[in-house]
Amino acid sequence: MIILEDLLYTEDHMWVKPNDDNDKAVVGITDYGQERIGMISSIDLPSPGDEFVETDVFATVENAVGEVTELLCPISGSVLSVNEILLDAPDAINEDPYDDGWIMVLEVVQPEELDDLMSPEDYERYVEELKIKDEEILDEEDEDVLEVEE
Repeated sequence: MIILEDLLYTEDHMWVKPNDDNDKAVVGITDYGQERIGMISSIDLPSPGDEFVETDVFATVENAVGEVTELLCPISGSVLSVNEILLDAPDAINEDPYDDGWIMVLEVVQPEELDDLMSPEDYERYVEELKIKDEEILDEEDEDVLEVEE
């Protein structure tokens, strides 16, 4: 799992890379997030000029088995540009979520929201906790299967 040191993160597995002035930010799906979604087969991108507030659904992705995931906007802003390469090659998110797989650039309207995002260290701890919970759920499911079989 790759977590870059110069990004901020959300619990919804989005990453944000603000510029030095905190007035623009690139947004994408984290490496762990794309792993959880699976091979992405299509994406519904927002349009330049669209405005979102924090936690609005700004896009959807569909994986190879037809499951659709809504992507929640990590901060409030107006879409300045989108990565149109993803329309023809949505799997760029799977192959390179932090470079070729970026999704959009936002004009940041509430820079203070950046303070609410997780640091790389906090995100890494969060993901490790999720992995432990997932393991516990799998262990419980295995126990339930064994009980049914007996």
